Amino acid sequence: MGGTSGMLDVGDGNHMYWEVHGNPAGKPAAVVHGGPGSGHNPAGLRRFDLDRYRVVLFDQRGSGRSTPHASDPATDMRHNTTPHLIADMERLRAHLGIDRWLLYGGSWGSTLLLAYAEEHPERVSEIVIASVTTTRRSEIDWLYRGVGRFYPEAWDRFLAGAPGTPRDGDVVGAYARLLEDPDEAVRARAVADWCAWEDAVLSGETAAGGPAPFGGRPPADRVALVRICTHYFSHGAWLEEGALLRDAHRLAGIPGVLVHGRFDMGGPLGTAWELAKAWPDARLLVTEGAGHLGNEESRAYVSAALAEFAERG
Repeated sequence: MGGTSGMLDVGDGNHMYWEVHGNPAGKPAAVVHGGPGSGHNPAGLRRFDLDRYRVVLFDQRGSGRSTPHASDPATDMRHNTTPHLIADMERLRAHLGIDRWLLYGGSWGSTLLLAYAEEHPERVSEIVIASVTTTRRSEIDWLYRGVGRFYPEAWDRFLAGAPGTPRDGDVVGAYARLLEDPDEAVRARAVADWCAWEDAVLSGETAAGGPAPFGGRPPADRVALVRICTHYFSHGAWLEEGALLRDAHRLAGIPGVLVHGRFDMGGPLGTAWELAKAWPDARLLVTEGAGHLGNEESRAYVSAALAEFAERG
């Protein structure tokens, strides 16, 4: 039951870090982390019965233990896009000798796993998502502008961190450019301002005095996360607007469970509702009182879904 790990050459000078835990003969599952750029979190294993599952964790390009790391300003981001990450997942599946796997993830992870599943539906047995996003430009605009109506003082500070950007301008694109500035001090200030905004949006869900979800990360991980986030979101994640909902018919026959908090400020419930309507094989479970990070009820729903799907073999 001990874990194994390795580095997979995925091309373009990139090497993906991966781990496998649980029963080598168990049901294959992959945990797709969020961010983009947060790196894998071993806590994702807690939802699985490792006697019954063979669970794959991996770090997407530029994050975690994958190399080169996005915190290095010399790391070329041109080969870090959603199509690259989909291809990396498929290469990892083949490398590990897995025919079909269950996909579990949330937030950005749900966008990536949906994009993968719609491209490779024959390789996906089931899907479990906590906090649904599809990274439409409308969703990006909500997270970095619209939700500012609930946090106007924090949003004004966020906007001020990108000098010269009008209130109706491309604030995400402005931050993406700041993260590529040759001046390290400019980059560091942009990272701090971006994390302060992200933490403000999650402030209603985090304990006072506890570690901040974004600002509390180790320095290099924080830089990589913000650089990758701004890179992806300034490009609309290289997805046609609404493509994941439009193409949800490709998920036909794949059972899914969607768990979403009623009061998710960063990713409102409407996206999960739209996906559930477009994907008849999915069940949407709404957790009252929960936000983007979920709560004990959310986690119980996820664990129950994974236990149910373990029975399917």
